[in-house]
Amino acid sequence: MNERWCILAISAFFMIPVVGASRAEQPKDQASNRSAETALRRTPVVEAYERARDSVVNISATEKIEVPRWGVNIFGDVFAVPSQRDARSVGSGFIIHEKGYIATNAHVISAGSQLAVTLADGTEYEARIIGRDTNRDLAVIKIEPTHPLTPIRLGHSDDLMIGEQTIAVGNPVGLHNSVTVGVVSALHRELEVQGRVVYRDVIQTDASINPGNSGGPLLNILGELIGVNTAIRGDAQNIGFAIPVDQLREILPSVLDYEKLNKVVVGVRLNQSDPPKIAEVREGSPAARAGIKSGDTLAAVDGHDVSRALDYYVAMLEHKAGDEVAVELAGSKRGPTVKLAIESAPKPDGKKLAQEKLGLTLADVKEDVAKRFQLRRPGGVIVIGVEPRSPVDRNVHPGDLLVSIGSSWLTDMDMVGSILSEAKTGDPIDLGFRRIQRGTLYDLEVEAYAR
Repeated sequence: MNERWCILAISAFFMIPVVGASRAEQPKDQASNRSAETALRRTPVVEAYERARDSVVNISATEKIEVPRWGVNIFGDVFAVPSQRDARSVGSGFIIHEKGYIATNAHVISAGSQLAVTLADGTEYEARIIGRDTNRDLAVIKIEPTHPLTPIRLGHSDDLMIGEQTIAVGNPVGLHNSVTVGVVSALHRELEVQGRVVYRDVIQTDASINPGNSGGPLLNILGELIGVNTAIRGDAQNIGFAIPVDQLREILPSVLDYEKLNKVVVGVRLNQSDPPKIAEVREGSPAARAGIKSGDTLAAVDGHDVSRALDYYVAMLEHKAGDEVAVELAGSKRGPTVKLAIESAPKPDGKKLAQEKLGLTLADVKEDVAKRFQLRRPGGVIVIGVEPRSPVDRNVHPGDLLVSIGSSWLTDMDMVGSILSEAKTGDPIDLGFRRIQRGTLYDLEVEAYAR
């Protein structure tokens, strides 16, 4: 008995190194196998998401709304006690430029909202509205990041194929960076609400889109943006819609119009090629005097490469009247670099033009009025009077706040004049108003035709 136990003990003793060596080698083999398996599992969808994930953001819009509460005094009289509560909505967006420019749906934001943007790494920033196009339900907002951000890769929507893979990324019901997968179900859809077409030429997809996905990206299998998720069919499942990326490209020149936003004159219009080319130079403008010609290719502004028109718009937004900008051109007879002197834009009479073209009497907004309309900062112009039988007399009331014209977010009467000075008789003009009615704030969209 004692000898047997001794032998077993000795056998076990000599087996320990052998077993130990086997286990030491096993993790290496497992790690190698896991690495190979992971490579097999890394599908094109995974790679597409990884390319885009750092560009997708969460947008929350907080707005104070009036909520009347009813009470009874000692005499039995019923009275309303005004009170406020925060109404919060959540949507998605995506970075289009490293300096903090973000695209989303116009319906995700509103004039009185306190906008907060949360990046993929959890960092939160306050945001401001740059401009919006309510007809296409697109908007651009801006944050001031502490470091360069990762912009999404803009694809094209003119060559989409029915049946090709789609990937929706966003924040459905507040669940950050959720991914759903589907295909392009149809193209060139028109969506109607109460008999009125609200979206034209949109993409239909069966990738699941839910509340909170609005404003987020629809990607192709390469991780490129092909659409902006915007709507779902409420009476069905997996029928979602996205605004084609080419429509976003089209609205950027007007939403990021640095001449209107900064009240300056440069005199250049670009095409949408990559790199961008000069499509038009206005006669007598600073650009014309600098020798810039139609057909020139932009290479850099202030030493920073310009690979797309968006780079140029962002660079010019950082300049004001009196600045001199170094513009590098490719293929110009004048040479590789020209000095472009930015001039102040003449101030059209906004009050006069609003009266002439729309029949509106307007005035600048003071801080107390901005506070009453729950604006984060003074902006917009107040309606003082409406001319009978004018283009807006059925829809607009004295006391309404005019916050936008077209895609431009208004700051003052000078901006009203700058925009309306270009409107010709019969031109459609989209007007965005805020109204306080019975203690409640409303956003109002009105289409008028210039007189």
